[in-house]
Amino acid sequence: MVSRKQRLSRPEKTCIRRMNTGLGPVNLMHARYVTQVFAPHFHEDYCLGVIERGALGFRYMGENLVAPAGAVNLAVPGEVHTGQAADEGGWTYRMFYLNADLMASVASQAAGRNVSLPFVRAGVLFDPCLAAMIYRLHRSMEDPRTPVLEKETGLLAVLTRMIRLYGEPRPAGFETGREPGPVETARAYIHSHHDRDISIRELATVTGLSPYHFIRVFSGQIGLTPHAYLIQVRVQQAQQLLLAGETPAQAAVSAGFYDQSHLARHFKRIIGVTPGCYRNSVQD
Repeated sequence: MVSRKQRLSRPEKTCIRRMNTGLGPVNLMHARYVTQVFAPHFHEDYCLGVIERGALGFRYMGENLVAPAGAVNLAVPGEVHTGQAADEGGWTYRMFYLNADLMASVASQAAGRNVSLPFVRAGVLFDPCLAAMIYRLHRSMEDPRTPVLEKETGLLAVLTRMIRLYGEPRPAGFETGREPGPVETARAYIHSHHDRDISIRELATVTGLSPYHFIRVFSGQIGLTPHAYLIQVRVQQAQQLLLAGETPAQAAVSAGFYDQSHLARHFKRIIGVTPGCYRNSVQD
């Protein structure tokens, strides 16, 4: 029998791949985590995957959820969530990160007309058929020998099944960028000035609210404090810079972090790996 100490001593592994399909860009991640604890964060993409082993626990849509082996795990853009092991052996999963344009295109094709971005409320789906489809598709897309047509056909099949079976009307305010005026203004300001040391008074001024009221409105709508949101934006910017070939030190300064160690601390809590590992693990 493998002891708890032996399980915890096994290395955490992450493999990230990027690929362009005729349907749009797709990012894949295959990872195993044991001690990793993801800080509250959000994605600008749709996240869809399957738990291979162990169990993932996370807070999502106001609920504490557990995705065990064989379950489908997902998150919609802009929805804050966490992540940690719900099993002492950690968890292993295969994830797809899909941009909004791709999802809107597939949803419109499935409906036979132009429709808005699909929304799926559940963070965990117990659908063995969909889970098996996701697993097979992920494995096939990892293999460079798999024909492009096979990959694109499989991707369409997976997304069509998810949207048709689990899609539902979008709640008001779901789409990122459609928040009430002051929040949308603050988000845009943070994105435009993420490389500066922004103050609460500065954000309050551009939104026309008092600092206290601004923090309450922003945190209540987004699910993150203004500072946590700024860190998230900086981490996302650093990701893009690392993918473009910059070193972690260069990306840290360009994204607005004080130095490389400052970036590394927040990057690991949100992305799950250090900037250097992320840069080295991404495979085209």
